[in-house]
Amino acid sequence: MIALLLGYNTNGFAFHRFDDALEIIADLGYRCVAITVDHNVLNPYDSEWKHRLKLARGRLSAMGLESVIETGARFLLDARRKHQPTLLDPAADARERRFSFLSRCIDIADGLGSSAVSFWSGALPAGQPAEAAFDLLADSCRRLADYAAERNVTLAFEPEPGMLIDKLAGYRDLASAVERPNFGLTIDIGHLQCNEHGPPDSLIRQHSHDLANVHLDDMCRGVHDHLFFGEGEVDLAAVFGAFREIGYTGPACVELSRHSHNAVVVATEAKHILEEYL
Repeated sequence: MIALLLGYNTNGFAFHRFDDALEIIADLGYRCVAITVDHNVLNPYDSEWKHRLKLARGRLSAMGLESVIETGARFLLDARRKHQPTLLDPAADARERRFSFLSRCIDIADGLGSSAVSFWSGALPAGQPAEAAFDLLADSCRRLADYAAERNVTLAFEPEPGMLIDKLAGYRDLASAVERPNFGLTIDIGHLQCNEHGPPDSLIRQHSHDLANVHLDDMCRGVHDHLFFGEGEVDLAAVFGAFREIGYTGPACVELSRHSHNAVVVATEAKHILEEYL
């Protein structure tokens, strides 16, 4: 039996109230919830967010759910541009908006007792040299890691297709530049299939010491599209075998945001499929 914390991401319940999503996820037997902070989910720009945070902590405790904080809200910081601004933005004030948001997510993780805060680099801005962008990113990550360390929070950086840091090699370079013990790794098993060389289970073993968070989905080689399990090319048996071998006990949450229109059915079917590998 694998002791990882099987969970579901609230971005897959985009059309549900946050409280209802938590109740359904818990009722289905998931042990963890990946909370994507958004307009209606623990929005840190809401005047009552600290009160909502306290209520959420009580609900999670009552439901027996662990949590991890996800920061991939599409339009929370900019209503017109998806995932903007980022830590790569040439403008200091824009970078600071993203940094401030991530800092508030660290505060949320601290308030909930979440295992980690997951985030990514963002895409390289047009006309900006990659080396300069990398330096900006590394500097912000060092600052974030220090802020998180003061609150005993782990950061889990996710390589994301189409972004400056899109592969595990980029994460390794960044981790070497950041040099903070609480700067870990988020692995999306679909991204491994889509964007990396070599089988996902081998890559999981290679990064066992960095691994702090996992996203579960299916994908095909070269196509960044989050698919339901069995619709892509991921060998789930091999992947979960690797988790078993490395003794991974952290969060592993289903990430199927584009399936929100059928959230309850998808979450139910995903639980049945994934239970086979636990």
